[in-house]
Amino acid sequence: MTTPQHPHQHESRAQGHDHSGPTMERRCDVAVIGGSAAGLAAALQLARQRRTVVAVDDGTPRNAPAAHMHGYLGREAAAPSELLAVGREEVRGYGGEILTGRVLAVRPGEDGRFRVELSGGHTLLARRVLAATGIRDDLPDIEGLAPRWGQDVIHCPFCHGYEVRDQRLVQIVTHPMGLHPTALLRHLTDRLTVVLHDVAGVDEAALTALEVAGVPVVRTGVRRVVTGSDGAVTGVELVDGALLEADAVLVGTRFHARVEALAPLGIEASAHPSGLGEVLQVDPMTGETTVPGVYGAGNLTDPSLQVLPSAAHGSRVGAMIAFSLADEDLRSGQRTAGEEGDWDARYGTGERMWSGNPNGTLVAEVEGMPPGRALDVGAGEGGDSWWLAEQGWDVTAADISGAALEHVGAEAERRGLAVRLLHRDVNAPDAVGSETYDLVSLQYGSFLRTPEQRGLRTLLGAVAPGGTLLVVGHDLSPMREPVDPAEQTRMFDPEAYVGVEEVAAALATQDGWTVQVHETRPRPSGAVSTHHVDDVVLRAVRAAATP
Repeated sequence: MTTPQHPHQHESRAQGHDHSGPTMERRCDVAVIGGSAAGLAAALQLARQRRTVVAVDDGTPRNAPAAHMHGYLGREAAAPSELLAVGREEVRGYGGEILTGRVLAVRPGEDGRFRVELSGGHTLLARRVLAATGIRDDLPDIEGLAPRWGQDVIHCPFCHGYEVRDQRLVQIVTHPMGLHPTALLRHLTDRLTVVLHDVAGVDEAALTALEVAGVPVVRTGVRRVVTGSDGAVTGVELVDGALLEADAVLVGTRFHARVEALAPLGIEASAHPSGLGEVLQVDPMTGETTVPGVYGAGNLTDPSLQVLPSAAHGSRVGAMIAFSLADEDLRSGQRTAGEEGDWDARYGTGERMWSGNPNGTLVAEVEGMPPGRALDVGAGEGGDSWWLAEQGWDVTAADISGAALEHVGAEAERRGLAVRLLHRDVNAPDAVGSETYDLVSLQYGSFLRTPEQRGLRTLLGAVAPGGTLLVVGHDLSPMREPVDPAEQTRMFDPEAYVGVEEVAAALATQDGWTVQVHETRPRPSGAVSTHHVDDVVLRAVRAAATP
C-alpha cells in the first residue's frame, strides 16, 4: 500500500522535505515548472490520467500585481489568488502535488529521465518536464510607472480596458508596435491621449488616422507618472514640463520568457515576431520543445494569452504529455504506478533507510491489546511488522513498494517470524480483498487523494468489527510555515494526501465507531532520531458485530 513522504520509520530521512533536513530525490512521471493557470490545468489533466505529477511554484506569476482577472468565463473579476486556490485544490484532489520552491536547472538524466534541480539542493527525476513559467514584463524606465503597475498603469485593453472606460487615459507608446491596441482604447473612452515617448518608426499614416478621428497625439517624451495623495494616478508629466491629466495609463512592455532553468538542455527563448521580446518556441499541436520530453505551455509560448487561454493551452499540452507517456508505456509493456517506482528506487538501493526499530507510538498504543490479526499499512522496511509478529500478532505487511516488501520478508525469515506480504496500493480496487483485521495500523504514512476517497474507504473497511484503527502522523503545522522559494523547496505536499484529520472527519460521519484518542503529543522514543516533532495520534474502535 502506498506511503508518501512520511515513510514508515519516523526518525528517518522523512524529514528531508523539511527546510532544516537533508536533501531529497524523488521520482515522478511529470515535473511541472510553474503553478499558475497553465501549469495547474496541465497537472489536472495528468493527475486524472493517473500520472504522478509534481508542480513546483515559486509564487511569482505574471499577474501578481493585479487584484482581479477578466475575460475568464465563469470566474469573471475573480482574484488570481482565488483561481489558484481552487485549481490547486482540484489538482490535489486527484493526488497531484504542488510544491513551494524554485526550479534552478533541468538536466538530462542517465536513465532517460530529466534531473530537475530545486532550491535547497533537492531533485526530481521526471520522465517529462512541462515549463509553464510565464514571461517577465519589463516596463519602460519612466518614474512612477512601476509602483502603479497592475492597478491604474495597465498594458492590455482586454485585461483591464473596461475598468478604465470613459476615463482620462494616456497611452505611452515606446515601440512601433505600441499603436496596435490604440483603436480599441479609442472605443473604450473618448478621453484618450497618445504620447510618443522615445520611439522611432511609428506608422505616420496610423497617427494621422488617430488625429483625424479626434485622438490627440503628443510627440514629446514622458518625464514621470504623477500620483495624488491616495497614490492613484492623476497625470503624466512630459519632459517639457507640460502635465496631461489622467486617471489611468496604458503602456506596452518588453517581455522575456522565463526559460533560464532549461538552459542546460540547450533550450533558449526565441525572438517574438513583434520585436517586443522573446518566447519559448513549441510545436503548435503538442507543445513539445526541440528537446523530446520537454514541453511548454501558457504565455511562456505566446505573450497574448490571458488567463483563460493560458489554462486552455496548459490543458491541451497536459493531454499531449499523457498521450506521450501512454504510448511509451505501451511500447515497453509497462503499467507501473509512478509512486511505486519512486518508492522502489528508494528501497531498492540496498541501503537501510530507517533504524528497524518499531515506532514508539505504536508500541505505547498496542500495549495491553490481545494479539490478533494485524494489517501494517505502508510497512516500509518492516520495523513495526516484525515487532507485532514478535508480540504474537498474525501480521500482514502491506506496501506499494515491492523492493520494501522484499526486505521485510527477508528479515522476517531471518528472525523466524511469519509475516504475510501484500504488495498493493491502498487506492487500488479491492486493495485488501474481503479480509478484515483486529488492528489496522498506519504509521507516519498516508495515501494520495482521490475524489471518491477510495483509499480512505479501504482503510476503514479493513477494520474488523470490534477491531482498532490506529493512525499516527507527524504534526505538519511546521510544513505550512512560509519558506523562501529561492532558498528552499518543500519536498512534500501534505494537501495531496489523506492525513490524520481527514480520517478523523470520515469517522465522525459513520456510525459504529468510537474515537478513543485524537490528540497531538510529543513523539516517544523508540527509533534513532536527530530531530523532534509531535505526533498526531488517532485511535478508534469499530463496534462489535451484533449476535
